Amino acid sequence: MKTFEFSTELLPGLPEELGLECLSRLPYTAYRLASRVCHRWRELLQSLDFYYHRKRLGYTQKLACLLLVFNSGIQNGPKNPGVSVSSSYGIAVFDSVSQSWDRLAPVPRYLNGLPLFCQLASCEGKLVVMGGWDPVMYDPVTDVFIYDFVTQQWRQGKDMPSKRSFFAIGASGGRVFVAGGHDENKNASRTAWVYDLRTDEWAELGELSQERDECEGVVIGEEEFWVVSGYRTESQGQFDGSADVYGFKSEQWRRVEGVWEPGRCPRSCVGIGEDGKLLNWAEINPGVRVRACGGRVLVTGSEYGCGALGFYTVETKEGQNSKMESISVPNEFSEFVHAACYAEI
Repeated sequence: MKTFEFSTELLPGLPEELGLECLSRLPYTAYRLASRVCHRWRELLQSLDFYYHRKRLGYTQKLACLLLVFNSGIQNGPKNPGVSVSSSYGIAVFDSVSQSWDRLAPVPRYLNGLPLFCQLASCEGKLVVMGGWDPVMYDPVTDVFIYDFVTQQWRQGKDMPSKRSFFAIGASGGRVFVAGGHDENKNASRTAWVYDLRTDEWAELGELSQERDECEGVVIGEEEFWVVSGYRTESQGQFDGSADVYGFKSEQWRRVEGVWEPGRCPRSCVGIGEDGKLLNWAEINPGVRVRACGGRVLVTGSEYGCGALGFYTVETKEGQNSKMESISVPNEFSEFVHAACYAEI
């Protein structure tokens, strides 16, 4: 990647390194306003080099992005004329440092709610929303949308190569990986693709060792993309105990046996432990329903098996029991979470 040539006098009267230090400490919420100061600042704040510069210095902020159900009005469509729809999908953002909640603006193409069961991923300070079902027609879609936290705007990316739902997703190094799931006819898939945010292009990754519907994806150590469990078309609901692993350096798939409890759904329960290995959050805390990893882990569920649903942060250490701490959540953001990820801004 080309090194960004930071201009001198970013702040009049200060040496270049001090001006850069000051701008590096700006909270992401100030970026849109700061970008209007001058062309020089806008070019700097929106550059990838500035993002990685802040990341190296530890000045980035981690936000939990949650696909929530929000209240909406009445929607009419060919498949549900006159039916009142009391909820729609939207993105909530939680800042664990300030303990603040916010809601992202809707995608222009889906002003009444995001596609049902769409998937979330984040890389290089941007949030990516992919796939799902049209909220009115209930048909699978191939839409890709990217939210830039610097400009606070959505843009549409190149469509997914094929329609698929309940697929595995993971992101690393400016790329989003998808695998498995099922097509519009509910046939389980073994195909995998990667989307490059910088070039807005898709590339095929080769096939998995088997079909994997309702599998879960996780990136481990920024070196591998794991596609965990799932089931074949003819064995619906019979979750497998294996995983397919894609190595970023080797650019090859390998199959790993015995990494998941056969018969247990992996959706939203797969995580990474302190030792960098795969873990099952439901085994640590049975009430966990959805998790967003990044530093401390944000989960939704109950503090104990049959307890009330809520939002918690979880801290686990090897050889110790996990500790769940309750988070105060405004009523607007207290609905069921369907998907989640952490965005590093």
